[in-house]
Amino acid sequence: MTLRARLTLWYAAVLAGVLVLFGAAVYVMLSASMTRQIEQTLERTADDILRASQRSVGGITLLPPLDLTANVYVEAFDSEGTLVDLSANLTTIDQAFDPSQLNTRVRTFSNGQVGQVHLRVLTVPIVVPPGERVIGYLQLASSLETVVQARDLLLLLLIVGGILAVGAAALVGGATASAALRPLDQVTETALQITRADDLSRRIPRFGRANDEVGRLIQAFNESLERLENLFETQRRFLADVSHELRTPLTSIRGNVDLIRRMGKPDAESLDAITSEVDRMTRMVQDLLLLAQAETGKLPLASAVVELDTLMLEVYQQAKMLAQEKVEVHLGREDQARVLGDRDRLKQVLLNLVGNALEHTPPGGRVTLALSCVEDWARLTVTDTGAGIPQDELPHIFERFYRIDRSRRRTAAGGAGLGLSIAYWITRSHHGRLEVATEVGKGSTFSIWLPLHGATPAGTSAGRFTQLGEALESESWLRPR
Repeated sequence: MTLRARLTLWYAAVLAGVLVLFGAAVYVMLSASMTRQIEQTLERTADDILRASQRSVGGITLLPPLDLTANVYVEAFDSEGTLVDLSANLTTIDQAFDPSQLNTRVRTFSNGQVGQVHLRVLTVPIVVPPGERVIGYLQLASSLETVVQARDLLLLLLIVGGILAVGAAALVGGATASAALRPLDQVTETALQITRADDLSRRIPRFGRANDEVGRLIQAFNESLERLENLFETQRRFLADVSHELRTPLTSIRGNVDLIRRMGKPDAESLDAITSEVDRMTRMVQDLLLLAQAETGKLPLASAVVELDTLMLEVYQQAKMLAQEKVEVHLGREDQARVLGDRDRLKQVLLNLVGNALEHTPPGGRVTLALSCVEDWARLTVTDTGAGIPQDELPHIFERFYRIDRSRRRTAAGGAGLGLSIAYWITRSHHGRLEVATEVGKGSTFSIWLPLHGATPAGTSAGRFTQLGEALESESWLRPR
């Protein structure tokens, strides 16, 4: 059953329940009210007759005329239950309205029936002092036909009116449900069209108000589509980049294998080239696995106290070896700082940044490493005097396989454009952040911000970022993506 049909049935069922309860209450109240009016009339008539009658211990000596009210029938009985008198409007009745009540000692109401006529009967014992001796009975009756007709008419009206009301409610409920769910049908149709056409660029147009339930659903669906589109586009680019990166070493390996096959024997140069390309592919696969683990939050990290000043000195020594005297490597400010994290991963971050700086710094340039403490944060910086990064490239520098100079030829020792992405994710996994300040033609400074050991991790909150931003405002820091 569709949601529209269920809503319509619920509307109709709720209204039917309300009408049944309301109708039952009105029916009972009307019946009780009209019956009570008849009973009050019977009681007044009985009191009038008793006041006008004369009684003695021997019995009733005098009764007034019993036809005081046209709609009330009266019968008088002696103590033995023998009919002694009746009202003028009773000409063909010679029995009690309700014989079972002719032995009562209190006023009693009951229902009786004479022929096809339903009666409301009041039985009143006639007593005299002392001892309240019963010397006779009065039975007064009034027809209930008016009450029965009124109840039947009310019941008919309630049934007919209820059916019409429930039918109208079903129609209105169905129309309302259809109007309310029509945007959902359009959402479903659009989603199906997107599925059939594999076109994630389409969006669902908004209907009605943007802040109602359907509007929020459409907004959430569009945001999901946008995210899916970005993810698929990222995946497509990622697969294309991986294919491109792997094609180069595979082509080199195949060429050297063909050369060895033609020569009939392997030569050292070809084997070295094959080994180099295999090592490069291995590094790339390892880097991709590391990125995948970082992005899914499953990057295995040790948790130990790390002396950043000692770590920076180790990287400094390795950087001097990598520079091979083509680029000057210097140490700047060197504070003592301790952080909690994975020493090998943090060293990998710093080596990636240093390698990136050396790669983009021309011969004769300079790369400087520095460590300082700013409030509850340790700040590691790698500064180079290279060409800098254009402003329009900054939002993309932490993307996988991204290169600023896309025409730059890849060398066997060169990376695949994964270093900054790895550095970014490892830093984030340590509750830190990676920033860059750059100026075209003058160089770049990459800064690793890590919370000092013993500092409150909440330092990564917006308030702490604001304080650091104000302290470093003059340096034009750029937040990473």
